[in-house]
Amino acid sequence: MLRNKTHYSPTDPEARISVKPGRARALNYLCSLAVDTAAGVISHIQADFADGRDSAHLPALVRGLRARFTRNELTLRDLVADAGYSTGFNYAYLEQRRITPWIPAFGAYKPEVAGFAYDPAQDTYGCPASKRLWFRAYRVTEDGNWSKLYRASYQDCQQCPLRPTCVPGAQYKQLVRSAFDAAYRRAWHRQRTRAGQHMRRVRQRTVEPVFRHFLYHYGLRRVATKGRAAAHKIMLLSALAYNLKKLLRHQPKQVVSLALALRPERQGPTSRLLSSWLLTGYLNSGRSLN
Repeated sequence: MLRNKTHYSPTDPEARISVKPGRARALNYLCSLAVDTAAGVISHIQADFADGRDSAHLPALVRGLRARFTRNELTLRDLVADAGYSTGFNYAYLEQRRITPWIPAFGAYKPEVAGFAYDPAQDTYGCPASKRLWFRAYRVTEDGNWSKLYRASYQDCQQCPLRPTCVPGAQYKQLVRSAFDAAYRRAWHRQRTRAGQHMRRVRQRTVEPVFRHFLYHYGLRRVATKGRAAAHKIMLLSALAYNLKKLLRHQPKQVVSLALALRPERQGPTSRLLSSWLLTGYLNSGRSLN
């Protein structure tokens, strides 16, 4: 089996083997980009290693995006992405920078544990037998995410009448939650609002078509370069071409200003009526005089 730990390309060592369901394993680079939802132009693009998760590249993407926005006197307030960028760290990272994350929570996440009520004041969970599960320690999962371990005392579980059904094969009850569970919970509820459903449709009609254009019309299905830096240049040139094409098709709204000065000369009733009608007609229609 081809794996990055045992195989590499001697001609392009920075290329990584990507694994996707239903697709053959191949050496690839990951393309991460940001698209403006108003005009549909690409505001940031970068090449990353293909063996990492999409969520791991979001902080670097946001830093580059905010730097470009700052130079152009713009403010990043909302960020829309798919569930591949869903981690508690990303939610807290965006909220700390006053950016609202419209990212669906990962499918396995549950905002509440059935039968266990959370007390934010004491940072504890209450079990069905009215016992407390106290916070014990932080843990780091295999994918680098931080989690919190809550555990009941040994004496409480040994004397509990619910032990045969609650913890039949353990000495005490424990729960593992994300260290950023509060931000995770806010994102979960936010995505289920009407605004969250609207943002999901915005993402589908904004970002997905750009990727299809890159694959089928800009030749990014295969990159004929070596190294991540060269792959980044190819992606950057494709983004420039895409934005230039958008610019050529852009038709700005033309605002026409019209001012007419009427001379205070003697005019008959018909002339005064005709002048007033012309002035009113052009101002309402927005057309210009030739």
